[in-house]
Amino acid sequence: MALVTPGSVTDAAWNSGAYAGLLRIRDSLHVHISHIEARTPAEQDDALRTYAAQGYDLVFAHGFEFQDVAERVSASYPHTAFIVTSGRRARLNVSPLIFRLEEASYLAGMVAGRLTKTNVLGFIGGIELPPIKAAYQGWLNGARSVNPRIQSRAVYLNSFDDVAAGREAALALIGAGADVFHHNADAAALGLFQAVKQHPGVYVFGANTDQASLAPGHVPGSAVIDLPHAFLLVATELKQGTFVPHVEVFGLKSEVVKYVPDPALAGLVPDSLKREMKAASDSIINGTLLAAPRPGSMEAGIPGTPHDTALRT
Repeated sequence: MALVTPGSVTDAAWNSGAYAGLLRIRDSLHVHISHIEARTPAEQDDALRTYAAQGYDLVFAHGFEFQDVAERVSASYPHTAFIVTSGRRARLNVSPLIFRLEEASYLAGMVAGRLTKTNVLGFIGGIELPPIKAAYQGWLNGARSVNPRIQSRAVYLNSFDDVAAGREAALALIGAGADVFHHNADAAALGLFQAVKQHPGVYVFGANTDQASLAPGHVPGSAVIDLPHAFLLVATELKQGTFVPHVEVFGLKSEVVKYVPDPALAGLVPDSLKREMKAASDSIINGTLLAAPRPGSMEAGIPGTPHDTALRT
């Protein structure tokens, strides 16, 4: 089983979580694993083809941007299962894992909306992909649910790797009044954490993994995807021979997607807000509260489409 990531697995975020998932598969199922980093579409196509030609049973293509290339490659290699994390449809032997990160970001936004003193929030994204936009909208909706005066400033870096650009964007937003941040920028977000650490009273919420350790005292919580758990579920199905291509959806209900507070900063969240967050979480799980609408380009997330016939939650 193999993993292809679009960036470094040392990013302490999206890619590192996937690599941790690959290691859990190795340790739990005792299978051979391999990983390669492929940043450009051409490199990604070559990596997927190489693994399939070598006879790998399962290849994780880690990111929304892999959907089309995985479909092209899979047409030539019907015996390899391709899993596109944050993908958008099931086709041939390609299956997407849908992570409704916006549901956890909504809860993070509720804390941010009460925590801010300036009523200005900052968001730093890597590339403006639909899953990132959805998670950002969830964050903003959560904040405005408890504080309608919220204003938001979002910056997309067009890079998931440029740490310096992440730091410069954060400093500019701090200068414009932002005092609470969220992100979805992988390694580039390390620059955001660097900037926040230099400014007392400024906070940042982690994304994809628990990132409290990146800026101790400045990270009230993180919107987390438990990628190792999700990866192991799929790999176990394949090894047991029960896997069939389908759309797999993970939200708060699954506990793969979750909001993880930093216990060291628990005092920042009053009991009244904790009760509001619990009510919001219950409503999201029950389907009575939509954290954020999913963009139309995320086909598997649209109720009533043919893709939902093979959808699991």
